[in-house]
Amino acid sequence: MTGAIPALSHRLRPWAAAICLGATTLLSAPASARGPDGIADVAEKVIDAVVNISTTQTVEAKAGGDGGRGAMPQLPPGSPFEEFFDDFFKNRRGGPGGDKGGGGMQPRKTNSLGSGFIVDTAGIVVTNNHVIADADEINVIMNDGTKIKATLVGVDKKTDLAVLKFTPVKPLVAVKFGDSDKLRLGEWVIAIGNPFSLGGTVTAGIVSARNRDINSGPYDSYIQTDAAINRGNSGGPLFNLDGEVIGVNTLIISPSGGSIGIGFAVPSKTVVGVVDSLRQFGELRRGWLGVRIQQVTDEIAESLSIKPARGALIAGVEEKGPAKPAGIEPGDVVIKFDGKDIKEPKDLSRVVADTAVGKAVDVVIIRKGEEQTKQVTLGRLEDGEKAVAAANKTQPEAEKPATQKALGLDLAGLSKDLRTRYKIKDSVKGVVITNVDSSSDAAEKRLSAGEVIVEVAQEAVSNAADVKKRVDQLKKDGKRSILLLVSNADGELRFVALSVQ
Repeated sequence: MTGAIPALSHRLRPWAAAICLGATTLLSAPASARGPDGIADVAEKVIDAVVNISTTQTVEAKAGGDGGRGAMPQLPPGSPFEEFFDDFFKNRRGGPGGDKGGGGMQPRKTNSLGSGFIVDTAGIVVTNNHVIADADEINVIMNDGTKIKATLVGVDKKTDLAVLKFTPVKPLVAVKFGDSDKLRLGEWVIAIGNPFSLGGTVTAGIVSARNRDINSGPYDSYIQTDAAINRGNSGGPLFNLDGEVIGVNTLIISPSGGSIGIGFAVPSKTVVGVVDSLRQFGELRRGWLGVRIQQVTDEIAESLSIKPARGALIAGVEEKGPAKPAGIEPGDVVIKFDGKDIKEPKDLSRVVADTAVGKAVDVVIIRKGEEQTKQVTLGRLEDGEKAVAAANKTQPEAEKPATQKALGLDLAGLSKDLRTRYKIKDSVKGVVITNVDSSSDAAEKRLSAGEVIVEVAQEAVSNAADVKKRVDQLKKDGKRSILLLVSNADGELRFVALSVQ
């Protein structure tokens, strides 16, 4: 958050002087060192297409809660914006003093502010989903202050995007999307938005990174920029110097809540597909392959004879998914999908999601060291389906039956008693783990009692002796790691490579 600058301690004053000197030096630098001259021209051309998004939401009041502040930012005492925000948030209907006789326990209305931009002169606006989520009322505020009620066309929570529609009262200015794939590191970009409800604020910076994955969703591929982005900029456009939208400003990393030069924008390549689908169908229709995938680690790559480590490892195949009839199996490694290289699992998730439902595509896999091509006709990813890695379940300690030991694991055949004890489905076949040595590589890889070893080095096993025999043979063959296909109690699969050193 921006706030008043606190008084400097005596010890810090020499540093302040140094900073001021540095500033003086910068002022005398040539214009080319301060950035391109075209920023002002771009801002003037597109500013009227950038809008403020104001929403109202009715929430239940809570006794002893936040005093009716709602979504008020926590500003430092003495901040020049403190009085402004107090007036905006506290004196709204339903806030303190705004509901006479309510005793502070009546439902109240909270307001939030964000940004957006017009992509069609018919009144189509793009913003972030989190800007308008759960809103009872949405208003678009034009650059000249005109306020117009908007309706929701559709949202996509996975990419945090939303499309709104309003009826224009006068001719509009719309902006076009550029190609985010053509962005270069260090290229100048311009952010325009509504930080702290100030509206029409222009900041400039460079592209700090591309394809940034910050684990906020399954399709993370953010543009990172140091252009100042603050609360209220969410949903606003990130422009290139041609005045094209190459991203939607969505997130910042900041311990204080204010800009520290690390902001993230959803790339236009993603935005265009989402917006088109929401406008056409009111919902997103993503491609679906019907597999569970995981990372190809160096150990797994060595076990599968893949050099270098790359691709997306198929950990499981949905029985009713498109991959099953195409002949894709657990243990296959996808290295190319519809002509696009797959370097890691996220690449496969993104390209599958962006591919049209019903399209027949070629999928290049590596199976037992050899490349093969399979043709898959994609299905549709329903809202309830998630492409996530198989999860482990921690099981309680239990009395152990007679077991074999291998790789730091106690192993036993799948008896009726063990199925009941660990709640293992009848469809799961293999050898159950009854104990894990806490000092073993298996413990580091998070194997746990109750999980079932289905395959060892891509060969099925049915009893503990099979596992031990297979492991001993692989050790004699000089293998440094052994690949296990492991199932949890519900039948979800994953691959684990254990060191034999």
